[in-house]
Amino acid sequence: MKIADIYKKGSVPISYEIFPPKGELEASDVRSVLNSLADTKPAYISVTCSAGGSAGSESKTSELCRITEREFGIVSAAHITCINSTKAEVDEAAESIRRAGIKNMLALRGDRREGCSSTDFRYGAELIEYLRRDSRNDGICIGAGCYPEGHVECEELDTDITHLREKQDAGAEFLISQLFFSNSSFYNFIDKARARGVTLPVDAGIMPIMGKSQVTRMIFLCGASLPSDVVKMLYKYESDPESLMRASLERTVRQIDELIASGAADGIHLYTMNKPEVAKYIMDNVNGRI
Repeated sequence: MKIADIYKKGSVPISYEIFPPKGELEASDVRSVLNSLADTKPAYISVTCSAGGSAGSESKTSELCRITEREFGIVSAAHITCINSTKAEVDEAAESIRRAGIKNMLALRGDRREGCSSTDFRYGAELIEYLRRDSRNDGICIGAGCYPEGHVECEELDTDITHLREKQDAGAEFLISQLFFSNSSFYNFIDKARARGVTLPVDAGIMPIMGKSQVTRMIFLCGASLPSDVVKMLYKYESDPESLMRASLERTVRQIDELIASGAADGIHLYTMNKPEVAKYIMDNVNGRI
C-alpha cells in the first residue's frame, strides 16, 4: 500500500519511526520490538538508516522494512539519504529497497557526515528528482521531510518553505515533519506552507521527552525550540526519571490531541526511539486516532 493513499480515508493516521539496532541486525530484537508495536496498529512504520549512515546501512533499513511488512503486515517506508552519498550509492540504496519489495521511500537530505566528500546532492529535492527520473522507481511512493521551525542550516523559514515547494514539484507525495514541542510553531508553518501552494499531506513529527540530555541533543541537531512548560518540567523532575517519563507522556498525549482537534495535521508520526511501551501508552490514551 502506498502511504499517500492512507490519508484518503478521512481520519488522522498515527505512524511510527524506528531505527535498525546498532551493530549486527539481531532478528530476535527486531521482531520483539515490532511484535509489541504491531499490537497498537500503526498506520505505517518508517525505518531510518543506521546511525551515522555507516556502510551497509541501506541493507539493514531494507531488511527491517521487509520484516515489518512480510511478518507483521504493517506498511513500511525506507529512509534514503543523499548528502553524504554519490549517485552510485543512492542507486545501490534504492535497489536494495526495491529488492525488498518496499513501495514507500522517505527521501531525505540527511545529516552531514564528517570527512564525506560527495558533491552529487545538496538538497532533498535533488534526491527526489533523481529518484523520479529512474523508471525503476515508477510505482514507488516518495515522501519528504519538512521543518516547522526551519532547517537548522536555513536562517529563514520562508526560504525553507521554498525548498519544501521544490520537493513537492520534484514528485514528493507526502511529508513528515521534524519534531517540535510547541504546536503554535506547527500551525504557523502549515499556514505559510499552504499559502505557498504546498498541498501535500503533512504528518506532524512528535517525540516524547525522555530526559534532559536527549532534549539538549535534539535542540542542537534539529533546531527545535523549548516552550517554558517543557523547561519547567525538566527542572521539576530532573532527579526523578520515572515522574519525568510519566509527565512527558501525558504532555505528548495532550499535544497530539490538540493537533488532531485543530485539523492542522494530516497525520501524526511518532518518534518511538524503539520503545514499544511509549507507543502503547500514547495509542491507548490519545483521542481521534485512525
